[in-house]
Amino acid sequence: MISIQNISKKYGAQQVLNKVNLEFSGGQSIALIGPNGSGKTTLIKSILGLVIADQGQINVQNQDISHSPDYRKLIGYMPQLSRFPEQMKVGQLFSLIKKIRLDISQNEYDLSLYNDFGIAKMERKSLGALSGGMKQQVSAALAFLFRPKIIILDEPTAGLDPISNSILKQKVNEARAQNCLLITTSHILNDLEEMCNHVVYLMDGKIVLNEEMTFIAETTGEANLNKMVIKFLQTGKIAKCKI
Repeated sequence: MISIQNISKKYGAQQVLNKVNLEFSGGQSIALIGPNGSGKTTLIKSILGLVIADQGQINVQNQDISHSPDYRKLIGYMPQLSRFPEQMKVGQLFSLIKKIRLDISQNEYDLSLYNDFGIAKMERKSLGALSGGMKQQVSAALAFLFRPKIIILDEPTAGLDPISNSILKQKVNEARAQNCLLITTSHILNDLEEMCNHVVYLMDGKIVLNEEMTFIAETTGEANLNKMVIKFLQTGKIAKCKI
């Protein structure tokens, strides 16, 4: 579904991505993790076409993304920080986004998160007046609205209350069961344990871990994702992973 081939990116003298190679397919829910400055955001933005790599190629559904922006119709994206027009009403935002996608009919919308988060009750509120958690709810509902086959979530649970957190996790797992590809970044690793079945760990722009979560758990004897990764890095078992 997504093939990343030899992607590299520099900002000035800083090498942010260094010959990254990855293959993602439907039914995978990827935990994309690593320390700050490891290249996670640049990798996501490269997939979205918001950053142009210095070298390498990214294919989505066997199509080189540099040839046409049409592949973006397959992707639902929830950014870490949603910069909505502050004076726009919530209802107006959803109406606008729906009008942009004229190829999707009204009966094809996925309104499950819209309904489960109770967004209809805040339709008349200005986006600038929403709390951080409410903005996260709006952003998540928009990411799934057009039933995308690829969903990219950047720190999706930050600011969510426990009930909304649980609703979103359930939605992610439902999408994975429907053979969607999900890529999630988060510093809250406990949340990723409940949403993801595959781990990609970036460090200094390189992949140092790319493996199924079950394999990592069996190899390390740990059930906690944070402990799994630490043990892999400390024991040198990283060399056994597919890099």
